[in-house]
Amino acid sequence: MIEISHVDKWYGTAFQALKDCTTSVAKGEVVVVCGPSGSGKSTLIKCVNALEPFQKGTITVDGISVGDPRTNLPKLRSRVGMVFQHFELFPHLRIIDNLCLAQEKVLGRSHAEAMAKGSKLLDRVGLKDHAQKYPAQLSGGQQQRVAIARALAMDPIAMLFDEPTSALDPEMISEVLDVMIDLARDGMTMMVVTHEMGFARKVANRVIFMDQGEIVEDAQKEEFFNKPRSERAQKFLSKILSH
Repeated sequence: MIEISHVDKWYGTAFQALKDCTTSVAKGEVVVVCGPSGSGKSTLIKCVNALEPFQKGTITVDGISVGDPRTNLPKLRSRVGMVFQHFELFPHLRIIDNLCLAQEKVLGRSHAEAMAKGSKLLDRVGLKDHAQKYPAQLSGGQQQRVAIARALAMDPIAMLFDEPTSALDPEMISEVLDVMIDLARDGMTMMVVTHEMGFARKVANRVIFMDQGEIVEDAQKEEFFNKPRSERAQKFLSKILSH
């Protein structure tokens, strides 16, 4: 579903954010991307739907080349759901309208179709009763669940999550992770940048560990947690899992 091959990315000429990154995500696979701050995790998944340009290598999503100048990027992005750290909901729109807008503008659905789909998805994430509220009236965890429902409303072929729980209070984290676990069990193809190792242990098929812009490890979940190959990953896990 997602093929990343020998990708390099620079900011200007001085800073290389990604160095020769190669990996892939199969249909229905859940891949967790972890590593220390500044290791290139978020940059890597933003390159997948061209929110960040890259200078070398190739990325294809369902056979479509992301870096090809002829690629219709808005169309591609409509098929790859993205959930950010800070929700990115439209504050002036009611929750249900947040879910309907792109369905109508991008997918050309009628208002009635978009409303029906939006209501169904709000029900799925446990927020049907909040449809008429505005984002500011919801907790952070509720807003992030709305953001996930909004991404799902576009019928994506894959979902990208960029630290979806890092801006949340501890008790709100589990409500968001529960929705993500359900998605994984339903067979959604997912790339998830997160420090939530419990989530990784529960649902990931593979774990990618990054450091200084490089993919240091790309291993099956059990192998990564039980016997990480690199000293850097061992050190990272010992710090994270000891708390």
